[in-house]
Amino acid sequence: MSGHNVWTHKGTFLLAAVGSAVGLGNLWRFPYLAGENGGGAFILVYALTIFAVGIPILIAETMLGRTSRQSPIMGMRHLTKTHKTSRVWESIGWLGAVSAFLILSFYSVIAGWALHYTWLMLTGELVGADAQTIGDGFNALLASPGLMTLYHTLFIAASALIVAMGIHKGIESGLRIMMPALFAILIVVLIYGVINGDVGAAAGFLFTFNLGDLSLEGWLQAMGQSFFTLSLGMGAIMAYGAYMSSEASLTRTAIAVAFVDTAVAMVAGLAIFSIVFGAGLETSQGPGLMFVTLPLAFADMPFGALVGGVFFILVLGAAISSSISLIEPVAAFLVERFDMTRPQAVTIMVVAAWAMGLLTVVSFNIWAEGTIFHTLFGRSAFDFIELLTNIFMPLGGLMIALFAGWALTQSEVMKELGTNKTWFMVWRFLVRFVGPAAVSFVFLRTIPYVEGYVIPTLGALIIVGAFALSQRMRKPT
Repeated sequence: MSGHNVWTHKGTFLLAAVGSAVGLGNLWRFPYLAGENGGGAFILVYALTIFAVGIPILIAETMLGRTSRQSPIMGMRHLTKTHKTSRVWESIGWLGAVSAFLILSFYSVIAGWALHYTWLMLTGELVGADAQTIGDGFNALLASPGLMTLYHTLFIAASALIVAMGIHKGIESGLRIMMPALFAILIVVLIYGVINGDVGAAAGFLFTFNLGDLSLEGWLQAMGQSFFTLSLGMGAIMAYGAYMSSEASLTRTAIAVAFVDTAVAMVAGLAIFSIVFGAGLETSQGPGLMFVTLPLAFADMPFGALVGGVFFILVLGAAISSSISLIEPVAAFLVERFDMTRPQAVTIMVVAAWAMGLLTVVSFNIWAEGTIFHTLFGRSAFDFIELLTNIFMPLGGLMIALFAGWALTQSEVMKELGTNKTWFMVWRFLVRFVGPAAVSFVFLRTIPYVEGYVIPTLGALIIVGAFALSQRMRKPT
């Protein structure tokens, strides 16, 4: 990524950021969490956290990328030098790049399952199938490392091809076609769900406001979902921000990204649960909802095979738009640091992520529970890699907030935001204090064995320590 590359149109960053944010989590995790945690109450906490935490940090991460005009790693190296701060803050770039690499490795495997189901749907193999048949089919897929590796390879290769073609011909052109098509497909699936399903039950499941059903864990899940859904702390937003036009509004763009991302999750929830309830099926968490319950619902519905195939094409498109954003931070660094061509850099990144992904593949079969990895680490390789990302991403987001809130001067932030002093003061308060506190709290919940009163105590210590450290690196405004 050279410092001269900028998106052709101002709105492309919005498409890119939405493409990064809209993925598998929007299509099944968000609706399920909302339905099981108080419906509207969960969504209210989610929305408040999006405003108070997600949008301010999204603005901060985009700002760091646009200010440096470089990849996250090289950009943070440049910013720490120009702002005369500790080189510790360069770790923001590294945390993002490592998170992107690790997420891509297992995301590609899970997304590859959608290839399998697209084929099964479009060929009509699941028409009329019962729950036992579909459940056994899913288990057979998980038990086949060869088949999972094939889908993993095809998916990651398709993502790599788009990024290797470059910023304009590859990512930008792909997103202009892909994102409108995905929105259109989602609306088609929603209309199908309204006609053939039970949209009333779906709306009741998602939007009934019941604060009593929202436990502490539900609050934390709402906060965590609001942070993770915007792709914060994985380098993608900073990498895409480096291509953002200087004239584009950071605030308006961030609000638009958050709004579209949330709207997609809501529409997906209505569409999916209309179909599920219409078929008289129970909701279930995790892969089961998308890869067992939904295929079962489509199996007995009119034109279910066709619409099911179209739905899994939607899943694939959403997954690819996210995966290309995961390749970009590392590929851009390799181009800048080692003067590689873009195809060379993408190849190195993708081959390494593909190899790492094999650990996730074997986690469901050869290295399943009771085998050597479980014995050594107490969890599967997939769970272990996911745990690492659940630590690195919030940590990166926390450091982004502190760096942008304390190291950047008032004058340069005002210039980048292009707004009045009132919004600047609100943003700086949120990014300095509210965001770090919330992210720390969610972050500590991901660490095993941290329970009870230890959480707020450690959270307070982290905030105080981070505040003291950031004060030492602050430049006069």
